[in-house]
Amino acid sequence: MITLDDLKTDRDTQITVVCIAFFLLAFPLYFGIAGANASSSEAMGGVGDYNVNGELTYVELTDGIEYIADGDTFTIDDLHSDSVDGAEDMNIVGIRVTMSYGEDEVDGNGLQCNGPGSGQNAADTISGSATHGEYNGSTDGQNGGQNSEHNVTVEWFNSSMVGATVSGLSESDIISQIDSMGAGLGAYSAVIGVTAEAGNSPVPGCGHSDEGEEVTFLVELIIFDYTIAPGFDETEL
Repeated sequence: MITLDDLKTDRDTQITVVCIAFFLLAFPLYFGIAGANASSSEAMGGVGDYNVNGELTYVELTDGIEYIADGDTFTIDDLHSDSVDGAEDMNIVGIRVTMSYGEDEVDGNGLQCNGPGSGQNAADTISGSATHGEYNGSTDGQNGGQNSEHNVTVEWFNSSMVGATVSGLSESDIISQIDSMGAGLGAYSAVIGVTAEAGNSPVPGCGHSDEGEEVTFLVELIIFDYTIAPGFDETEL
């Protein structure tokens, strides 16, 4: 037992007390640092096989209907992730703009323009583009004389990993490719354009006219909620 007198006069006792105090302070600090490192990405699983599972969901930003004249474009602006509750906690990995449309082409007038004289409608081209910061994309679709639909999708994650077994990467490498790390937050824009074509008729005076198309649109954020689990060889079970 160490007494106060020993602590005052005995050098060995003083050294022992200092050592005890050092370890009492150093050990909690060491394990605290080790625990922090264990929770960091560097302490995640090393290179190996991993199963990437998850679900893609879609959150609406806006929708509407717009008549777009031939040669014109319609810009959907004022789109921002702030309009979605809890967006800062979501893994936003893309944007999807879905466009649906019919055929507004008008046949020629007159009895001679009915039946075989009505001729054929011409396909119109509906174009769509979406932009978020440095990410952008565009696609075209055609109505083919009837109702149709297409979408433009812009993504900033490795979608090939969804539902796949990934080999040769560490867990942190995989996360860097499927987690947007906030890249989906901010402003968005989309543009829809129409190029209308009028069909023809074999009967004189029965030409067609087409001044544009009515387009129904839906703009959505793409959300990916994922889990990563070590892969295993079923033959080892």
